[in-house]
Amino acid sequence: MQMNGSGISLQILSANSSVLTPRVEKMAMRASPYRVLSQRTCSSVSKTTAVSVFNFRNSSLDKVFPLLNITHYSTYSGEKSGSISKRRSRGPVMAAKKASEGAKQEDGRYKHTVDLPKTKFGMRANSVVREPEIQKLWDDNQVFKRVVDRNNGGNFVLHDGPPYANGDLHMGHALNKILKDIINRYKLLQNYKVHYVPGWDCHGLPIELKGNSTISLKRFLLGLLCNQIRPRKVLQSMDQDARKELTPLKLRAKAAKFAKETVKTQMKSFKRFGVWGDWNNPYLTLNPDYESAQIEVFGQMATQGYIYRGRKPVHWSPSSCTALAEAELEYPEGHISKSIYAIFRLVSAPATSYGLLEEFFPDLCLAIWTTTPWTVPANAAVAVNAKLQYAVIEVHSLLEDVSASPGSGKRRLGNVLKGQRKPFLIVASDLVPILESKWGAKLVVKKTLLGSDLENCRYIHPIDNRECPVVIGGDYITTESGTGLVHTAPGHGQEDYATGLKYGLPILSPVDDNGKFSEEAGQFRGLDVLGDGNVAVVNYLDEQLSIIMEEPYKHKYPYDWRTKKPTIFRATEQWFASVEGFRQAAMDAIGQVTWIPEQAENRISAMTSSRSDWCISRQRTWGVPIPVFYHVHSKEPLMNEETIDHIKSIISEKGSDAWWYMTVEELLPEKYRNKASDYQKGTDTMDVWFDSGSSWAAVLEKRNGLNCPADMYLEGTDQHRGWFQSSLLTSIATKGKAPYSCVITHGFVLDEKGLKMSKSLGNVVDPNTVIEGGTNTKGAPGCGADVLRLWVSSVDYTGDVLIGPQVLRQMSDIYRKLRGTLRYLLSNLHDWNPESAVPYSSLPMIDQHALFQLENVVKNITESYENYQFYKIFQIIQRFAIVDLSNFYFDVAKDRLYVGGTMSFTRRSCQTVLAAHLLSIVRVIAPILPHLAEDVWQNLPFQHTNEDGSSATYIFQTRWPAWNERWLALPVEDVDFWGKILELRTEVNKVLETARTEKLIGSSLDAKVYLHTADAYLSSKLHGMCAASNDADTLHRIFITSQVEILSSMENGLTENIPYMGEYLIQGKSRVWIGVSRAEGSKCERCWNYSPQVGSFSEHPTLCGRCYNVVGVQPLPAVAAVS
Repeated sequence: MQMNGSGISLQILSANSSVLTPRVEKMAMRASPYRVLSQRTCSSVSKTTAVSVFNFRNSSLDKVFPLLNITHYSTYSGEKSGSISKRRSRGPVMAAKKASEGAKQEDGRYKHTVDLPKTKFGMRANSVVREPEIQKLWDDNQVFKRVVDRNNGGNFVLHDGPPYANGDLHMGHALNKILKDIINRYKLLQNYKVHYVPGWDCHGLPIELKGNSTISLKRFLLGLLCNQIRPRKVLQSMDQDARKELTPLKLRAKAAKFAKETVKTQMKSFKRFGVWGDWNNPYLTLNPDYESAQIEVFGQMATQGYIYRGRKPVHWSPSSCTALAEAELEYPEGHISKSIYAIFRLVSAPATSYGLLEEFFPDLCLAIWTTTPWTVPANAAVAVNAKLQYAVIEVHSLLEDVSASPGSGKRRLGNVLKGQRKPFLIVASDLVPILESKWGAKLVVKKTLLGSDLENCRYIHPIDNRECPVVIGGDYITTESGTGLVHTAPGHGQEDYATGLKYGLPILSPVDDNGKFSEEAGQFRGLDVLGDGNVAVVNYLDEQLSIIMEEPYKHKYPYDWRTKKPTIFRATEQWFASVEGFRQAAMDAIGQVTWIPEQAENRISAMTSSRSDWCISRQRTWGVPIPVFYHVHSKEPLMNEETIDHIKSIISEKGSDAWWYMTVEELLPEKYRNKASDYQKGTDTMDVWFDSGSSWAAVLEKRNGLNCPADMYLEGTDQHRGWFQSSLLTSIATKGKAPYSCVITHGFVLDEKGLKMSKSLGNVVDPNTVIEGGTNTKGAPGCGADVLRLWVSSVDYTGDVLIGPQVLRQMSDIYRKLRGTLRYLLSNLHDWNPESAVPYSSLPMIDQHALFQLENVVKNITESYENYQFYKIFQIIQRFAIVDLSNFYFDVAKDRLYVGGTMSFTRRSCQTVLAAHLLSIVRVIAPILPHLAEDVWQNLPFQHTNEDGSSATYIFQTRWPAWNERWLALPVEDVDFWGKILELRTEVNKVLETARTEKLIGSSLDAKVYLHTADAYLSSKLHGMCAASNDADTLHRIFITSQVEILSSMENGLTENIPYMGEYLIQGKSRVWIGVSRAEGSKCERCWNYSPQVGSFSEHPTLCGRCYNVVGVQPLPAVAAVS
């Protein structure tokens, strides 16, 4: 006898066995966790979807669906038990369908007494056609507005982060907007007045990236914006008429036109996603009312002293000729810089340190390492860490040719190490072994000293022979890389700048707007600092015996996110917002906001606490002007509350174009106009992040019905350094509070392999193609917006999410099955109305248990909506609506629905439950699948009235399903018993399948089932079900067999004539013996159940007792058809 893991031995019995015990066949018992999700009905969801459909071990649903976590013990080893349900339930239904379709039968006189499902709701969604029709229905009837106006449960404001109006939408847009719409639609059903104003960011350089078909606008724009509106180089190639044509105002007009056209295109796509919002009144950052509100925010910050002009290093894009904010940078993988180890010769030391270093002069040098050799002309100091230990080392000999060593790349030794006389070098002590290996030289430590001993030593600049100091830097000087000494150019680095301020160092930046060395760079003037200028500096230093080694260095480097070209740090005159002035208030406000996921708070806190002052000026024409005037001679700025308010009033009326076409005299307030000739307008525009970061002021505080702070902001995780932060800073600086109460962030969309989408890889998934289909409709059929929305609900958006053809096929399959579930519900309610509902107390137990399951599902789905965990909703819906209902309740219900009698109690009770399921399921899926939900609602075969008595013509005119505590109050012992029944049914199916395989039976209705258990309580309950007062609760209806008999014992030869048997543990506790034989009696012509009563009725000799009674009260045939 084979034993299972628990030491329990079980047997399966067979009538054909000839081993020791009659009808006993040894079988290896196996244990496996039971799942209702059978291979027959549940599609497998790949790991690439980032969805765990089956993982509910820790869910509160365990109590509702106990079978999902039960380990059952079975002697049956077959794997095909799921297929029996197809065979057992098709008989009378298929016969009636064939009869209704005119199939020839020997006797079809009862065909019209069968209540076939009937609905106009098609199995095929035809989403490409049907969804636009539904959207038109909503638009024509202003459903969104009507629902918002009717709702009285308080405001809900989800403030839209404005996408750039610079091209077609991608899958990231779809993820973002659909997530927002799911939340908004849920809040609508929860009786909130939902306010969602879509927005667009319209300034910056969208037209630069897209070009222009009529003029070479991109080329002109780049030149025009360089050198602050002095388009000298670009205009040289144009004739005089073309130069006159391309004025800043012309450029702005074309940019505005392009942005507005893009807004229309993107808006159309967003609407096609099924997104509801105030599309007739979106906010555009180019609108005068928005621009004036932005100027107002700027003015409030300026009058509070948070805005200042200074010369300091900023991220500068030579390819765009403008300063950039951190949020406008990206750090692509694979950037390689030319790095150098260089030496600067010491010439003196302070008296306190001279004794330590005296013996090494005049051959003592500081060794530095830099990845930006082009900044050496701007060097003003070398910085050390006061607490680090440094060593004076002597280079004894070269150990190897490092340029030929493995993995050296293009490493090259400098001329200084090739000479006979090698200098003494100062480096961090901890780095000596690393440098020895890297340089391929023997390094001998001659003396050690602290970094503080080196302060105020002086060295000769290797290019222009200036004397420069050694200074104490900050904690940024470490021994993780380099030499422990930092080449300091205050004009080309933030930390260098801070150190320079401390020591009063000159801020040198001999680089122009185009990224080329200026006249100040002497011999290097005109060379590109990121190209030939960098090479020239390295070569010159090597000629001066100042290079130890040159090597390529791979690291992350900032690129302009628009042009995809490298940037530089460069000191220029810019306008800044002093974040330091309100940093602590911002940090405090972050702690008062709800962040989803929770780790998002750590991210924005880190970024806010460490960020430098915000460079808010840009050298662009297309944007909101910084409202400042400069004195013609002194260049002192004129900007105060009075001048800003005056300009704000002009822009609110005329738009920001007024800054370019109005004169200085017209732009100045009355009291300054007599001095207008002494001033000129500034040419800088504001950072686009200041544009969008002012949206709370321009939209939330200006529009009726909205409120600030907004209830929610929802954008991609990259917005922690973008819109989330810029909105926070402007709001804290002017209002002292965050502009949002809750912030949700989502990840990026990747392909199925987890790769970033790119045209070069050919892995781009276009949302429009997903919805409408590609040019090859067979290869890329349109799935519709709801399938895309279903995908959004299926992923855990808090991380990066995956999408591709396989994922979409899975989503389409799940959508199709869900549609089939809803069609089943609709078609079996074609003759039902709410007045026919059976009171809960009168419902059969199977129906009460079904409502208990439904109510728990709605409860769990509601909790998941409240927690914005949509992937859990997807899992619950897939498991319950698609799998569980079809596997059990729908399967069992077909008998009483089709042949139980039109007006019978059991049919009406079943319809009562089906109606409850339909009304609940369609409402809980509506936020995710609004088109499907509306399609179902428009095919609803009965009128639904809300609890307040109002009618619901459209799905979103309903309310969210209210919890029914009575349905949830099903006694625990009843819940537990039904768990056993469902598990027992699964085990019965396995034995039935064995009997069918051995050709004892065809469908399950050909069978009679025998049960025996020594568990007295369970046996009593099973006996009770066999003798149930209503047909719905009887065991043979639940097993879909013709008869069930409970055996009181296994003795006296009761089992001798039962061909197929097995013994099982139910819930690991109750042992149940199951047997199957052919059913007794004859087959009923109408319901296909076997019964000894068939032949007892002279008028209807081919009917069983139930069908005889049904036909007796239902004599007139009613033509039925399946649509």
